[in-house]
Amino acid sequence: MLNRRSLLASSAASLPLFATWPALAQARKDSVTLAMTLEPPGLDPTAGAASSIAEVVLYNVFETLTKINADGSVSPLLAESWEVSSDLKTYTFRLRKDVKFQNGEPFNAAAVKFSFDRAASDKSTNKDKRTFANLSTKVADEHTVVLTSQEIDPDFLFMMGQATSIIVEPKSAATNASKPVGTGPYQLAAWARGSSVTLSAWPGYRSATGIRIKRAVFRFIPDPAAQVAALLAGDVDAFPRVSPRSVPQFKANARFQVVVSNSRAKTILAINNARKPLNDIRVRRAIAAAIDRKAVIAGAADGYGVPIGSYYVPTAFGYVDTTGVNPFDLEKAKALMAEAGIKTPLMLTMTLPPAPYARQGGELVAAQLAKIGIQLKLQNVEWAQWLSGTYTNKNYDLTIISHVEPFDLGNFAKPDYYWGYQSKEFNELFDKIKSTPRPADRARLLGDAQRLLAHDSVHGFLYTPQWVTVANQKLRGLWKDMPVFVNDLSALSWG
Repeated sequence: MLNRRSLLASSAASLPLFATWPALAQARKDSVTLAMTLEPPGLDPTAGAASSIAEVVLYNVFETLTKINADGSVSPLLAESWEVSSDLKTYTFRLRKDVKFQNGEPFNAAAVKFSFDRAASDKSTNKDKRTFANLSTKVADEHTVVLTSQEIDPDFLFMMGQATSIIVEPKSAATNASKPVGTGPYQLAAWARGSSVTLSAWPGYRSATGIRIKRAVFRFIPDPAAQVAALLAGDVDAFPRVSPRSVPQFKANARFQVVVSNSRAKTILAINNARKPLNDIRVRRAIAAAIDRKAVIAGAADGYGVPIGSYYVPTAFGYVDTTGVNPFDLEKAKALMAEAGIKTPLMLTMTLPPAPYARQGGELVAAQLAKIGIQLKLQNVEWAQWLSGTYTNKNYDLTIISHVEPFDLGNFAKPDYYWGYQSKEFNELFDKIKSTPRPADRARLLGDAQRLLAHDSVHGFLYTPQWVTVANQKLRGLWKDMPVFVNDLSALSWG
């Protein structure tokens, strides 16, 4: 056994002994470098819609009442347990008592109430504001909070584990975008804008001794070639959701592991339904009929995707196959354009964020739509520009984007959402979905909703991506599947 006495007794010439030091150093490695395609615009997931925010902070800096696991199940986190009322609208959460915020303030029921009331307020920019606006939060005692919803939501416990449901500390909440303060195992150490974010293990965490990764660096590498170079050079230990074009060379390399994950994401050609002539269902149907989904998957996702015909994925409860509603059919597309009275060429702009799937997919879709007389001007923008111009100000005709939230069908019922879709029929249907407790009935209604969105050709529904993670072979604890975008640092270790 190697111990202090044997080390002192060994001579410097004992090469076999000293040859073990690299192995010992590797075993004690406690840092990791992860890479991301997009840099988050801020570090407060309640203030912005970018999924990259949660990739850095969810379960690392900020915590939620429940925790979503890789298999989609939900387990306790800040709540030790809960009870549900007979009408399925009231949840009583028993909170952990051994928790504090990173600024020393206590975690309690008052903090939960503050967080959810803040998310529902008029000034809230939380993308799930509607959900919180339907909640009533009451403090029963210091460690018990009662949440009552106006609607039945079978996915409520899952919702409580998403990034929009983080519990924030009242005194520091206003500055969380740049100086996040949570209850999680990590705290912000540095943010080099445009380059990286560094998190360090927080000594005050309730289970600090169980955290094996003490320092984590998130590097931002949007260029696919640079992503490959960083992995091969060992500058990056893991790249979750790496550009799939780089995968083949890593599968054959024993230094790396390649993890292919299912997702709940929907990659779509989003259409501004409020703009002419895109407000004409015949034009939208023509666009859908002109798109060869399989070709888009092959070219933009390197084959890592499954075609979808509506805003729903095969792994979700209540899924129905709607890919046959608007199949690839160029002659039908041309006829629909003529029926709508469209004089070609029809000039439109397609706004593309920096993700490779969007830029590559944009070129493919542009070539396909050109065959029916739609000429697209491709406008490449940075992520912040997409969020402000496209998402917030609705200044676009078409855009390619992957919505990664697992339960966001309700976006079609939001009157001011950036898609500009207005449907009384869908709103009534979605209200029934939210208030139907029986799974069989709810599955039937979900199927009706999918068929309606496909019939209305709200968007060009493309595919659900399969995420690929390339990592050092010795890194342990990576998620196999990704129901939400999370890099759970507390689960990682070196083997």
